[in-house]
Amino acid sequence: MSIVENMTKAKVITKDRLRLERAPLLATQDVLFMKAQEDESSTTNIVKEKKRLREITDAVDDCTNTTQLKALSCEE
Repeated sequence: MSIVENMTKAKVITKDRLRLERAPLLATQDVLFMKAQEDESSTTNIVKEKKRLREITDAVDDCTNTTQLKALSCEE
């Protein structure tokens, strides 16, 4: 009997992992956003980073094997 990868389950697990990984990163960006607003500074880069973090789980759907899933990270 051989081991078979269940990509559907692997994708769910990867999305859950990425969500846990990005939670503190999004919280940090939220603080930076509020500080930038208070200082009337540009929030453009902060908004771009928050968007990238929110969309990181979309990349999971394009993966075709577990090696690709393992390579996904919230770090740039």
